[in-house]
Amino acid sequence: MSIFDRYAPFVQDFIYRNNWESLRAIQVAAADAIFNTDDNVLLSASTASGKTEAAFFPILTLFSEDMPRSVGAIYIGPLKALINDQFMRLNELCAEANIPVWHWHGDVPQSHKNKMLKNPSGILQITPESLEALLLHKHSYIPKLFGDLRFIVIDEVHSLMRGDRGGQTLCLIERLSKLAGVNPRRIGLSATIGDLESTGKFLSSGTGRNTQIPKIEAKGIKWRLSMEHFYINGPQASQDKEGNNSLPELDIATDKAPDNADPGMGYIFEHTRGKKCLVFVNSREECEAVTTTLRQYCEAKNEPDRFLIHHGNLSASFRETAEAVMKDDSQNCTTVTTATLELGIDIGRLERAFQIDAPFMVSSFLQRMGRTGRRDMPPEMWFVMREEQPEPRALLPTTVPWKLLQGIALVQLYLEERWVEPPKLDRLPFSLLYHQTMSTLASCGEMSPAALASRVLSLSYFHRISQDDFRLLLRHLLETEHLQRTEQGGLIVGLAGERQINTFKFYAVFKENEEYTVRWGSQELGTIVMPPPVGEKIALAGHVWIVEEIDHKRRLVYCEQVKGKVPAYFGECPGDINTKVLERMRQVLREDKSYPYLMRNAVARLENARHTARNSGVADEPLICLGGDMWCLFPWLGTYAFLAMERFLKVKCAERLGITGLDKSRPYFIQFKMKADKEEFFRVLAEAEKEPLDPMELVYPNEIPYFEKYDEFLPDELIRKGFAYGILGIDEMKARIRSWSQYN
Repeated sequence: MSIFDRYAPFVQDFIYRNNWESLRAIQVAAADAIFNTDDNVLLSASTASGKTEAAFFPILTLFSEDMPRSVGAIYIGPLKALINDQFMRLNELCAEANIPVWHWHGDVPQSHKNKMLKNPSGILQITPESLEALLLHKHSYIPKLFGDLRFIVIDEVHSLMRGDRGGQTLCLIERLSKLAGVNPRRIGLSATIGDLESTGKFLSSGTGRNTQIPKIEAKGIKWRLSMEHFYINGPQASQDKEGNNSLPELDIATDKAPDNADPGMGYIFEHTRGKKCLVFVNSREECEAVTTTLRQYCEAKNEPDRFLIHHGNLSASFRETAEAVMKDDSQNCTTVTTATLELGIDIGRLERAFQIDAPFMVSSFLQRMGRTGRRDMPPEMWFVMREEQPEPRALLPTTVPWKLLQGIALVQLYLEERWVEPPKLDRLPFSLLYHQTMSTLASCGEMSPAALASRVLSLSYFHRISQDDFRLLLRHLLETEHLQRTEQGGLIVGLAGERQINTFKFYAVFKENEEYTVRWGSQELGTIVMPPPVGEKIALAGHVWIVEEIDHKRRLVYCEQVKGKVPAYFGECPGDINTKVLERMRQVLREDKSYPYLMRNAVARLENARHTARNSGVADEPLICLGGDMWCLFPWLGTYAFLAMERFLKVKCAERLGITGLDKSRPYFIQFKMKADKEEFFRVLAEAEKEPLDPMELVYPNEIPYFEKYDEFLPDELIRKGFAYGILGIDEMKARIRSWSQYN
């Protein structure tokens, strides 16, 4: 029997109605795995390849043959917009078979949720945060709601592999399964997975099942890709001696443009006119600023406003308006967005995507590129790289076009090797441990310490957490009144814990954007979102400041003014640029090859950077003298290994080498003054690398390195341990030092 013949009649009718001439390879492979095995399934194929239908055609067929007596499948999506979109698609498919489809997140009316609670059936589409709320507040309903749960479909599974949110999702699935007495099969969907085998193991954690990973031969696909570079002020890199601009039709610094016109913004403004586009940026703050600037262009040129905005901190009405307009093929609007429109949602005939500066990961580039190219159109992305023009006397490292190199590296790694970042699954998730401990206790009521430990530590994501560490956490939570001991010796949630749990913000394990007020003495300078650690720099009110003190409870940052510039990438970096990206950036500087997607300004800027690199040795020599006793180290390491390197220099080598004034631009270079010469620098590093190193030595005295949302409620010892053993890339750092042996 063919796969098509195996499908239920209503699925076959759906295929006929949509004029599909044949099933796609992913759909055949998925159906074979779901129909003919009892394993979990990981489906990895390009965006718009039909993964959702590939998973649900066989699931719904099985349901039609034996209807579940409760919710039969849970679809977990990372974004509300994605769930709303899939809700509409699944409703159409399920209507004929009378299989209900429910969606459940913060913007869904309570009346819809109540209907599901009264009649648990069909498919439930939900975010991890709403699933957390369901387990917390509807604990006693779980067996009734999910007693015959057979499948859990996790969409965009790669987006849940890089931090606590993925761990939370895994914990929730295990907690729900234990409560309901079920062991549903898990189906993971993604277009961008870097390591299929480890992702398959992650997906199967705690199920006792294997994961089927069908091998799908990808069809050759053509990209429309361009990358242009702009100096924000002054002449562009490709201007000739007569001063002719490489893009005369975009010379928008005229009386019709806003004051201090930014040519990169003008380029986007002109090339979105009459088209439906997305403009991706790397932060919420930049999203607001870019949208404002583009709207100013509309006003200055007496054109109607054609720009929308979409990010996670907007109200539901703003987000849904942007989504609805983008789905309407009759309207040619452009939406400026963060990662909130990066995943999954089909916004119809999208003609072009722009990316301002480089994203941080290959997976982000692929996801954003994949927003276009649907409906038989090739994917199309225009990179727009912007930087301040280096001053004539600027020091070497600030003259390197880091964003341009990063963008080229991301593209080349995929084109040459089909490389995507592997998941990072070896962390010590103490922040999530606090969250799941509190959630478990709040939902279950009083538990003995042993029962609580058994319930929480049996969750597979906490396999690296020891009994001793959990005991330390419980003692601390009792001392801080997050937990309380009853007369019978059991544990319940304490007063401080109630304050955390009794707010909708508790459902999420990722940090919300919270604004901190920045002060210099008695003067208020403005606000920033999530301040950097003490000793780091921020740019605000036209000046650069160094953070002296942070009052997290009162959301205050105290600082002092310093000279210099803060590179624009600071504060945007999520701590996740892989070492392989940095190494490919160095190769871009070393090689002579051209890249066909580079536009004229970008070609000229790269030629200039390569010329500088050849003359200075920056791509070949890790340590460069900038003049006198000023030095610069280029480790070409990813963020976490770079973090380990800068701390290793400070803690293990600075005194021996006479290093002072260490200033880093993570993860690109480290500047410092040094009394020693180059040979002694490498000799001391090599000697220090051979000495035994406890990772805890790289945590500064009295430092409490908050990284995750609930770190502030942990004992200091666990925060430091989680940072030292779970964050710092010590092995990569030590390997890099060993690779410098020729310089000793």
